[in-house]
Amino acid sequence: MEVSFVTKKKQTEITKQERTKSLLSRSLMTGFIGGIIWSVVGTIMYYFNFAEVAPKTILLRSWTNAKWINGWLGDIVSILIIGVISILIAFIYYGLLKKVISMWMGVVYGLILWGIIFYILQPVFSTLTPVVDFEKETIVTTLGLFILYGTFIGYSISFDYNDMRIKEKKENQSQN
Repeated sequence: MEVSFVTKKKQTEITKQERTKSLLSRSLMTGFIGGIIWSVVGTIMYYFNFAEVAPKTILLRSWTNAKWINGWLGDIVSILIIGVISILIAFIYYGLLKKVISMWMGVVYGLILWGIIFYILQPVFSTLTPVVDFEKETIVTTLGLFILYGTFIGYSISFDYNDMRIKEKKENQSQN
């Protein structure tokens, strides 16, 4: 009897560790997919002249002047790079804010990311025009894009975390 209790307790701990790893991997996948989706949307917005800046303007044109950057290959490479960078952004959200169940935290997270890229990191990206020189349409478009991106990342991770907690509570109640 005592051995089965220890075994069940150990099994429960292993299951919790597996769920945490699974949640983290899903969160990182959410980051990658979110980066891909919203950078594609950003690229489309650039081509339809809703914004003066494209993902490749920020990432690739600042570091190299190769001719391939101006074509479709530059778009695809920049979209993939943003997907990889977005894994780190999702990891930061997972580590700091996963317990916040509000959609508004994702909105704020997107606004913070916009501020970091367009204000703090602007000197690093030599081809990125200062925000004060952007047309108001570009500012509104990029703000909206980052708000949607932050909401996607934040709400997806928080919802998944909360869903996992609810399932754990139900399992604990059914075991008792």
